[in-house]
Amino acid sequence: MTLLVPAQECETEYRVKKSRFIARLVPVENRAQVNAAVARARRDYPDARHHCWAYLLGKPADATNAGMSDDGEPAGTAGKPILNVLQHGELGDVLVVVIRYFGGVKLGAAGLVRAYGTATQQVLDIAPARPLTQWHHFRLFGSFSLEQPLRHLLAGLKGDLHGIRYGTGIEVDLQLAAEDMEPLSNFCAVHGARLEAQN
Repeated sequence: MTLLVPAQECETEYRVKKSRFIARLVPVENRAQVNAAVARARRDYPDARHHCWAYLLGKPADATNAGMSDDGEPAGTAGKPILNVLQHGELGDVLVVVIRYFGGVKLGAAGLVRAYGTATQQVLDIAPARPLTQWHHFRLFGSFSLEQPLRHLLAGLKGDLHGIRYGTGIEVDLQLAAEDMEPLSNFCAVHGARLEAQN
């Protein structure tokens, strides 16, 4: 299944009982980008009372990394509902920061959970998505006669040949999109080539 990621940053605003909840969605690839985006949200809205957030990297239901912060709200009422909405969504590699301006009326724990969840859902609903190409790196071993057919195969796929070494045969370093794995595997089976995954 192709991973969908945000195509761009976007922002929405949700109001409940005079409190403003500004939800900002940001594409992220690592924790450093998360930290930078949260810091930027604090700079952009320095007078807000709370800057609560959650992020996940990888597939929503099976994230490779995730985190959250209530930023002063009662434990479990902000970061967790934001993350919960992300985990049930379709986008990976995503951060949502919800900036709250307190309106003077307390919402209670259940009200906060609803408000942070709703704000997150609203920004997810407008976020444009794009498929993320997942690249795999391989080393292929085969006879000299495979070089031209392999180059021809890669030209028709989402793939790049990064290097080739000549010895008793050829050793080829290549990169291929996840969805194009089957044609490469078939090529190796037909031509007696050996394929090794690289980190």
